[in-house]
Amino acid sequence: MYVVIGGAGLIGLNLAQKLVDLGHTIAMIDVDPKACRYAREQMGVMAFEGSAVSTEVLIEAGIRKADALAAVLRNDALNLAMVALAKHYGVAQILARMRHRDFAEPYRIAGATSIINAIDLAVSTLVNAIEYPQVESMLHFEQDQIEVLKLSIPTDSPIAGRSLAQISQDPSCPTGSLIIGYQAHLHEDLMIPNGNTVLEAESTILMVTKPGAIHQVVDFVLGS
Repeated sequence: MYVVIGGAGLIGLNLAQKLVDLGHTIAMIDVDPKACRYAREQMGVMAFEGSAVSTEVLIEAGIRKADALAAVLRNDALNLAMVALAKHYGVAQILARMRHRDFAEPYRIAGATSIINAIDLAVSTLVNAIEYPQVESMLHFEQDQIEVLKLSIPTDSPIAGRSLAQISQDPSCPTGSLIIGYQAHLHEDLMIPNGNTVLEAESTILMVTKPGAIHQVVDFVLGS
């Protein structure tokens, strides 16, 4: 994919590096010549010095052929303008870094397909790490209405050695929760399990649930 990134700060540079590692073509825009030089020399990406809300600079950076655009500038007003311009030029995927929640609706109206509040995301991750240290990772979807947990099954787990069909019939199994992924060993691929799948001890599962049931899920899987 051809991705335009507005802003060569810490988030923009790290995003660019991750995307380069995945094989994408990156064009960065920033007013800071040092940041642009670093992006070119150290990361091997295209970097354009100038305003990311300048139509001339955006066209030079290739916005007309961009598959995606990430607006990660230093304030919401600039990001909002960049989102609107990306929409104008027909970019399909438009991501915006949001600092203030008041900009959520304006971003949507302007055409953002994804809105990321970096502060809320960091705080939420820290809270989850404190509240649920047993959970390897946690993802939030649909404005925190759905959670996806990654959990390792300990040897003394009450669900170890049981099939999904047996687990689903257990009265202790939290309602509204579903195991959607299973990895028997670290060297094996993640698979979509079925009712006959037996969960081995020290394997890993992905489980979808409602936020209010997280404690129940953790207790049920880990036998707390």
